[in-house]
Amino acid sequence: MSCENKETVSQDHSSAPAITIMTLDPGHFHAGLIHKSMYPQVDSTVYVFAPQGPELKDHLSRLAGYNEREENPTAWNLQVETSPDYLEEMIASKPGNVMMVAGKNDRKIDYISAAISNGINVYADKPLVINKEGFNKLVNAFDEAAEKDLLLYDIMTERFEITTILQRELSLVADVFGTLEKGTPDNPAITKESVHHFFKYVSGKPLVRPDWFFDTDIEGTGIVDVTTHLVDLIQWEAFPGVTLDTSDVEMLKAKLWATEMDLDQFKLVTGKAEFPDFLQKNVTNNTLSVNSNGEMNYTLKGVHSKVSVIWNFQAPEGAADTHYSMMRGTKANLIIQQGEAEGYVATLYVELLEGQDEALVSTIKTELQDRFPGLDLEKTSEGNYKILIPEKYHNGHEAHFAQVTEKYLEYFTQGNMPAWEVPNMIVKYYTTTEALEKAQEK
Repeated sequence: MSCENKETVSQDHSSAPAITIMTLDPGHFHAGLIHKSMYPQVDSTVYVFAPQGPELKDHLSRLAGYNEREENPTAWNLQVETSPDYLEEMIASKPGNVMMVAGKNDRKIDYISAAISNGINVYADKPLVINKEGFNKLVNAFDEAAEKDLLLYDIMTERFEITTILQRELSLVADVFGTLEKGTPDNPAITKESVHHFFKYVSGKPLVRPDWFFDTDIEGTGIVDVTTHLVDLIQWEAFPGVTLDTSDVEMLKAKLWATEMDLDQFKLVTGKAEFPDFLQKNVTNNTLSVNSNGEMNYTLKGVHSKVSVIWNFQAPEGAADTHYSMMRGTKANLIIQQGEAEGYVATLYVELLEGQDEALVSTIKTELQDRFPGLDLEKTSEGNYKILIPEKYHNGHEAHFAQVTEKYLEYFTQGNMPAWEVPNMIVKYYTTTEALEKAQEK
């Protein structure tokens, strides 16, 4: 699995590109990030179908910036069709064979279902669904995609974060990690927590979010959005290559809570002077409450897991979005931290429980060197080990979009993907929508 930072994938145009992308209603900046790189399998002409408005303007501006940058400029040729009936226009003309969608999450599953019904492959930003009704439609869409030999896939960028990759690798080394604990509700075997911020910079520019992003009826609550990544990682790390089933999941408890922002903060992040009418349902005393935070405790094949997502308005000076993860084994704990002590760079620590230092050193300095040259480790003052990861592997969230897109292209050109991918996507969205239902019981 490559972890190199690639802005432009090596170009080989000896054969015609296999994929032509049609971007539908690009309401989220992730729709643009897949185009930060170019790919030999993808036609340079991209067809955009969307309504007129600031979101389309932002998307086109983002791609123009990639085309015009001095270092490794892209060469996307955009053919834009603006219409209130943009979905129908895309289906009627169908100039491409893959629909890319990233935007309003409440209608995303309907876009996906329409594309699949009309013979179009789908590459979609997470989450594909935000409630149980959407989940049921998603199961049907996967069934239809299988019947028509179409590829439906979501963008799981966090599988390409180097600390997560190494956490997974070390959890598979029995001499170091032992076996995964089962855990308890109060002391889970796996804990993953993600802290995000409404106001931040993307590609060096302040991110302007659409006002609907703060309506959880459209965006989804905190328990069904970013949690998608964390639930995916638990499945991917704890049960690599295993085909899961919804019966493997038991949701124990879940909760939601709000982040509040005043009008000045809302203006800063959206550019809008007032709270729009559709958000008034969540405005009290000129303060907007957004149910953006969520937590779930569940078991997966009997392994107790805890997932938390927290949204603050803005990170402290010098800070950024952060990720915390722990996997508890019978011989070691594998811990990812990204706080002030780490300079807000994700860092992997190994806490040995049985003094198996020699096994860890051998694994890092010998067994993993072929795939991760330069990997090293050092002992901390607390007696744990910090894994020293060369800077080239820390390529950042934006670069992961090229990496996951390459994985989609690999599956597309091969005509198949691992047998566990689709069942596990279904289990992932079953888990998040079950958590929502559990949280709403209160």
